[in-house]
Amino acid sequence: MNWTFFHKLGSPKWFYEISGKWLPWLAILAALLMAVGLTWGLMFTPPDYLQGNSYRIIFLHVPTAFLASAIYVMMACAGVVTLVWKMKLADMALKCCAPIGASFCLMALITGAIWGKPTWGTWWVWDARLTSMLILLFLYMGVIALRGAIRTTNTAARACAILTLVGVINIPIIKFSVQWWNTLHQGATLKLTEKPSMAPEMLWPLLISIAAFYLFFTVVLFLRLRTEILDRERRTKWVHNIVTAGAGN
Repeated sequence: MNWTFFHKLGSPKWFYEISGKWLPWLAILAALLMAVGLTWGLMFTPPDYLQGNSYRIIFLHVPTAFLASAIYVMMACAGVVTLVWKMKLADMALKCCAPIGASFCLMALITGAIWGKPTWGTWWVWDARLTSMLILLFLYMGVIALRGAIRTTNTAARACAILTLVGVINIPIIKFSVQWWNTLHQGATLKLTEKPSMAPEMLWPLLISIAAFYLFFTVVLFLRLRTEILDRERRTKWVHNIVTAGAGN
């Protein structure tokens, strides 16, 4: 393993510099894919033979639901790095991911409720998938609240890392809830081990929308993380030089 790269990746200064070069390109690509995926999916795909046009919210619901779980797994990985290697950047990433993940989780719940109304005849049911997603939202909010309640940075980092790792057990429950219990929620739309059941004219805009949302998350995370780095490293010489150069311009 290239440990030099691993430690370089944990350097706030290195990450700030490299992310500044990536951000414009990531933002442009995210905007293009978002425009193509959502326009194609919401306006030009054919109606579903069972659900009609109501299924179109899948192009918002599926990407946000994917991200809600994926971001929490990312936070858990950052928590492990924080506890084992005590890298500051990992804790910064965990902190910055929490509100973004909570936003996507809330969006997934809202779009799911909108989709559920015409499909199930109600906005909400205490379905295993829905309930476990609601618990995920509470876990995100718990991490955010815990961070705000502890003033010492190192103590807050350890506490949030531990809480995140405890809560990660909810992720496989979300994933397999439709298989473990008799639920109203449909099974997985996309599976790595099976051929997609969706028609290509519906599948492709969905895949583009998922990629667009992941890129959008990356852009937002980079922006928040860069701000967090400047705040925590404000006493270092390199941050002082950036602030001085900015003031000079």
